[in-house]
Amino acid sequence: MNWFKILPGFQKSPPGLERVILRRLPRLFVGGTAALALVALLARWWPWSGEAADIQTRLTTLDIWLVSLAVLHWTVLLTVAIGAFIVMVMKGPAYVADAYHLPTLPPGQRGPREP
Repeated sequence: MNWFKILPGFQKSPPGLERVILRRLPRLFVGGTAALALVALLARWWPWSGEAADIQTRLTTLDIWLVSLAVLHWTVLLTVAIGAFIVMVMKGPAYVADAYHLPTLPPGQRGPREP
């Protein structure tokens, strides 16, 4: 049994920007996450002035901001990936669905939604 019957005569669209986006996403994921981690690492090496409790508060606040930016970065990349994947699937071949034959009514009888 053939589960996927391709629509005869359908021409696939050539791949476009969605393929470029999907290929760049892993690098963007690693690069963006590494950049945020580098900021956190550099903040620990920075020669802060002030009391130890103030420095710890600044570092904790910076870490919270960086983690939230990382989650935002990942969410944006996931959203872009879903969109590019949908475009890629929509450009693929068209498939013929199984026919669903509607029941015929006897003459003079109305359907449930007919006035």
